[in-house]
Amino acid sequence: MKRLVIDVPMMYADHHVIAVRHLLLEDSGVETVNASSAFHVVEVSFDPDKTTEEALRAKVGAAGYTAELEGPLESGKPTIGRDGDAYFRHSAAYESVGTVLSFGQEIVSSGRPLWPCPGMGPAHQIDE
Repeated sequence: MKRLVIDVPMMYADHHVIAVRHLLLEDSGVETVNASSAFHVVEVSFDPDKTTEEALRAKVGAAGYTAELEGPLESGKPTIGRDGDAYFRHSAAYESVGTVLSFGQEIVSSGRPLWPCPGMGPAHQIDE
């Protein structure tokens, strides 16, 4: 068996994972498919006598999963409101917590966002 890892930026939901798994498992040379919509990666174990890396990559590419997900870039600059005050976009939690939001979480970073969401960059450790 041979192992292949394919980056799939357009696989960002569970129904995409199911579709990619079905697509790849249709190939008689594919033994296992592990897919993650969180990390945008598919790992395939296959028999090189029955199929090729190029054929598997082509299948996933033809389905549109290897294209880059495009979205608007945020400038990081505040927006000026009608009252002249500067403000930034807030999450839905802002109404209940105001300007204080605290949590603890151990983050293992791969050096890129876990999902392609505008405004989300790589995780960085903050020293307190």
